[in-house]
Amino acid sequence: MSSEPLAIEAQGLGKRYVISTRAAATTLAERLGQLVRAPFAASAGEELWALRDVDFRIPAGSAVGVIGRNGAGKSTLLKILSRITPPTRGELRLRGRVGSLLEVGTGFHPELTGRENIFLNGAILGMKRREIAARFDAIVAFAEVDRFLETPVKRYSSGMYVRLAFAVAAHLEPEILVVDEVLAVGDAEFQRKCLGKMGEVAGGGRTVIFVSHSMAAVSALTQRVLLLDGGCCRFDGPTAEGIARYRALQGGAEAVPAQYVAEGRRGNHVRSARVHTSDAGGVHRHGQPLRVEFDLEVPEPTSSLCFSCKLVDAEDRNIVHLWCFAPEARFRREAGRYTLRFDLPRARLFQGAYTLRAFLSDRRTNAMFDELHGLCPFEVTMDGTHRDDYAWSAGDCTYLESAQWELQREGAEAQRGTVAP
Repeated sequence: MSSEPLAIEAQGLGKRYVISTRAAATTLAERLGQLVRAPFAASAGEELWALRDVDFRIPAGSAVGVIGRNGAGKSTLLKILSRITPPTRGELRLRGRVGSLLEVGTGFHPELTGRENIFLNGAILGMKRREIAARFDAIVAFAEVDRFLETPVKRYSSGMYVRLAFAVAAHLEPEILVVDEVLAVGDAEFQRKCLGKMGEVAGGGRTVIFVSHSMAAVSALTQRVLLLDGGCCRFDGPTAEGIARYRALQGGAEAVPAQYVAEGRRGNHVRSARVHTSDAGGVHRHGQPLRVEFDLEVPEPTSSLCFSCKLVDAEDRNIVHLWCFAPEARFRREAGRYTLRFDLPRARLFQGAYTLRAFLSDRRTNAMFDELHGLCPFEVTMDGTHRDDYAWSAGDCTYLESAQWELQREGAEAQRGTVAP
């Protein structure tokens, strides 16, 4: 067991809710009315255990992700960690102040201005006014709401709400920062900004608990994850393995490559496509070998037939371009079915979501036989990667290391070639 000081320790944590068949009375008059209408109705309802026997220990200064499907118990766990609701059973020890960002506007008073809410949140965290004032300018600059500081926050958009709430939670220096999926409300640039700030917070010796359905974000920020399913902790360990298990829960026990299959097509076309990622469920770790495969149907070969594909990021930008139009390629001369494989020995993609575009065309006449978009979605994670090892950033279109292609016709020897960088 690690000798590091613990920030959070949970033993046998459980939370039970009762799903009642009738609304609970909130006043004496309502209770009397219920007794008159149904004097013998049972008040008990169905029990639901949102969490059951959850154990974990988190050292101070750790960045830990909490992942799982909807209804797995993630939000309930965060509410217990934030002391919003008590556990039904078990024990939870927190060492240090907790700053929480669980949903839009948590801890804000809608009638108060942005300036007033900054000081209100700081007071809730137990900070003195001069401590809040010392960090005030940094909070406002991060949130980018300086023009609206004197405006009641009830008039803020959801994005402004989140920016200010996150800035307050991160800059007022709680020892434990708890962040839920609420960051999804912000735009892509703000999300990157928040991830950078959370990394800075964790690097400064404070503890970050991060819940997200974005495996790329979880991978970028954390080294360890808790995987919840059905209210129980199914895995507690390295981020990459936890994400692979989560993907397996989503898509079944077997690791199936992301794939596309065409039906009812005629003429020269792409029959199917597959992406073989490093981990189960369409998750690929930065720097690991990546294979992309296409099955081609070529009933009408031409001497200028060309196949190419592009890896496209979530903002629809071309990141990698791969192709096969070598003069000796057999699909230019012989009709048949072919499998074309591209092997990237070290796929140093930036974290995020990717899809494929595929093109089967005649280079001489520019005739397009097949053009496909949005194929085989997969996700790249940065687990275990140093920031200075990033080879590509979003928008780059140069592959730094050559890729290989292999063309296999049914019943014939495979042909191989290189895609020049």
